[in-house]
Amino acid sequence: MNIETVSTKPIAGQKPGTSGLRKKTAAFLEPGYLENYIAAIIEGIGGVEGATMVIGGDGRFGNRQAIKTLVRMLAAAGAKHLIIGQNGLLSTPAASCVIRKRQATGGFIFSASHNPGGEHGDFGLKYNLANGGPAPENVTSAIYKATQTLSSYKIADLDEIDLSKVATVEHDGLVIEVIDPVTDYAALMEELFDFDAISGLFASGFRLAYDAMHAATGPYAKAILEGRLGAAVGTVRNGEPLPDFGGLHPDPNPVHAKALFDLMAAPEAPDMGAASDGDGDRNLVLGPGLPVSPSDSIAVLAANAHLAPGYKRGLAGVARSMPTSRALDRVAEELGISLYETPTGWKFFGNLLDAGKITMCGEESAGAGSDHVREKDGLWAVLLWLNILAVRRQSIPEIVREHWARFGRNYYTRHDYEAIETERAETLMSELTARLGSLKGETAGSLTIEGADEFAYHDPIDGSLAEHQGLRILFEGGGRAVFRLSGTGTEGATLRVYLERFEPAGGDHTQEPQQALAEIITAAGEVAGIEKHTGRTEPDVIT
Repeated sequence: MNIETVSTKPIAGQKPGTSGLRKKTAAFLEPGYLENYIAAIIEGIGGVEGATMVIGGDGRFGNRQAIKTLVRMLAAAGAKHLIIGQNGLLSTPAASCVIRKRQATGGFIFSASHNPGGEHGDFGLKYNLANGGPAPENVTSAIYKATQTLSSYKIADLDEIDLSKVATVEHDGLVIEVIDPVTDYAALMEELFDFDAISGLFASGFRLAYDAMHAATGPYAKAILEGRLGAAVGTVRNGEPLPDFGGLHPDPNPVHAKALFDLMAAPEAPDMGAASDGDGDRNLVLGPGLPVSPSDSIAVLAANAHLAPGYKRGLAGVARSMPTSRALDRVAEELGISLYETPTGWKFFGNLLDAGKITMCGEESAGAGSDHVREKDGLWAVLLWLNILAVRRQSIPEIVREHWARFGRNYYTRHDYEAIETERAETLMSELTARLGSLKGETAGSLTIEGADEFAYHDPIDGSLAEHQGLRILFEGGGRAVFRLSGTGTEGATLRVYLERFEPAGGDHTQEPQQALAEIITAAGEVAGIEKHTGRTEPDVIT
């Protein structure tokens, strides 16, 4: 094959966030932008000579063309086997599944996750390791370093690649295999869950509304829920992946999945509502009249996981990100298993999973998963809920309320202030950081501050240290507020404020979370000076 060496120079701002590089689509369309970042990944991981790589994405605008560029560059760099999802589609958990099953060297996933798509939306690319998980900080640091010194890249002249057909072709020793994106993942789900029991649940008249948000999970949900499990045709809504997600914002929260929330609040609501995000790694679960918060969901799943065949032996341990509510901690304590608290970012769970320290993990940002892959997995969470419902034969509200009666309820919410001018957001965080040591004993709103710190994580497996992972304010009486700047946006800064209060077993578990947390919301806003620094009186999104 003919290989061209193209001269280039570093492009500023190509620093990976918590899950790869995400920018506006227009940025990735700039000449050389994508090529530079791919070349930096190749250099940062030590080359791809002789490698087997898995490639896919969430189907957003630019996905197919980006894959074709990647293939040409991997060919030029000496890769030997490329496994690509048909039509360029692989959900993030399915990509992890294929990497692990095919024992690939790694994988490239084109996605900006839950961010909007289309020509004027967002785009992204991340690299996953041979274990199927996101590249850890030492690898992303090497990639970023390479972006700053790049002077050229290589690209091969290959025939047009047909991504529409499942087939295997060879180009001068390079094997390009286009696979059905659903097959391997569906087989794994059938190993973990009792499909006969779930089929029986649907046969009994159980109704599910699953919103795929015109994103990656649609084909998976149709094949598994409607195909293998016998859910009624039409159970999967917005099931066709579209480059702009049909104009939807594929984030399963009360704002962007409002139609599903309204349906589940109506008198004629089905038995369960569910959704996944752009690349299929997040989940939303709702019962009739009762949305299940992601923090409660992972706690309920952990407490009931033994009801599914794949987890019948119990859990080795569990983990949650630091901002996630402490509901999971109470389950771990009663089960007598270890609980690990990590920074935000699924990559921090990888070492714990690989070492067998944990079986299940979750984040408040609608992410849950287990040791079956090394990514969070939206459809997996829905299937585990369905398996639990099939065995217990109770409604979602009944199961959740019984959980609160047993473990107590962690009232919890997250307030997002989006697209803040970066300098203003960083000033808020730096000023609050400087005051942490003197906050104890101060009053904020009607509450007294019991303590404050900045979270740092010592990885118990490799000994690495991750610092500056969020600010924690503890209030007398057990309340908590956490502040951090998100690494998943593409413009400005997003301030996330996490608010929590525990109500023990036997207490009042019937309050609306915003009301139950009203004092903590006021105190958090005052101690951080949110209105002063951002000019905002209300968050953009409440979850």
